[in-house]
Amino acid sequence: MKNILVLGLGKVGTLVGVLLSKNFNVSGLDQNKPHYDFKLPFNVIETDVKNKENLITVFKDFDTVVSALPFFLNKNIAKIAYDLDMNYFDLTEDIETTDYIKSLSENSKKIMAPQCGLAPGLIGIIGNNLANEFDKLRDIELRVGALPRYPNGQLAYSFTWSPEGVINEYINDAQVIQNGVKKMVPSLDGFEYINIEGQEFEAFATSGGLGTMCDTYEGKVDTLNYKTIRYPGHGKLMRFLMYELILKNDKPQLEKILSNAKPPVEEDVVYVYAVVEGWKNKKISRSEYFKAFYPIEIQGHKWRAISWTTAASLVSVIEMVNKGSLKQKGFIKQEEIPFEKFLETDSGKLFLD
Repeated sequence: MKNILVLGLGKVGTLVGVLLSKNFNVSGLDQNKPHYDFKLPFNVIETDVKNKENLITVFKDFDTVVSALPFFLNKNIAKIAYDLDMNYFDLTEDIETTDYIKSLSENSKKIMAPQCGLAPGLIGIIGNNLANEFDKLRDIELRVGALPRYPNGQLAYSFTWSPEGVINEYINDAQVIQNGVKKMVPSLDGFEYINIEGQEFEAFATSGGLGTMCDTYEGKVDTLNYKTIRYPGHGKLMRFLMYELILKNDKPQLEKILSNAKPPVEEDVVYVYAVVEGWKNKKISRSEYFKAFYPIEIQGHKWRAISWTTAASLVSVIEMVNKGSLKQKGFIKQEEIPFEKFLETDSGKLFLD
């Protein structure tokens, strides 16, 4: 890989471009050039991301495309990349979009790697790493929370990443393995209590967080699930908005209400928590991973925790493909990625600090 095009220059997409520019020739593309208080280390192309003919013309100058666009645009982007024989990476949590990209990858001569963010993405890499310690597995339970560090109000939340993505994962059903059987369960269901270092949280099922793990672990575990971590009371209020006020049928209005009520905050925190149970040497055992990530400074600019953890997760995968640490064509499952190799990349090292 030499020439990489990053689509969507919000906070995450911009940082993806910044991190990639250390090792690659990078350009960014968006409808409008972003404005920051620092100079971007890459060129910006302004064009309509929904205009297929414009994109085809631009794509021909690159060998790799990385989409940090909303999930509902990624099918078209992936198809163009496939048709032009390009490597493709994205951050989608949408199951339907991932299935479509997986079908394209069956005949692709290049890499097609969706779901390279936090969840799906990093959490699956960590969960699989823990699972590899066991001779026989029982449960894999994965949890991630991207939260305001200093919450207020009853929702106790702020939209530090795509409101469309949050709403999508709250509405769509979630894949799980229960009693050894792969199935779908409603999101905003399966509430549980979590205590992290004295702080109380709730967690509930949300869509897409497991990526392809149910396919990988079907028949190997009794229980596999992913839940989103939130401050107590959040899930109940979201169920009220979506199902009692029926705003699930008016996503644009729901997005407008929530974005206006809970704008992004600069001080956020990302919690990553994984638990695996099973047998080691015929003895029942439990392994855990937990870490909290906070805003950090990269190249003289402060980035929110959700922004840098998402961007660094994606860029680490690209670095591994470029170094030959991962397969060089076809579909990449996040759980196939060795965590130790992930942490050795330039961007992966950020998770060690």
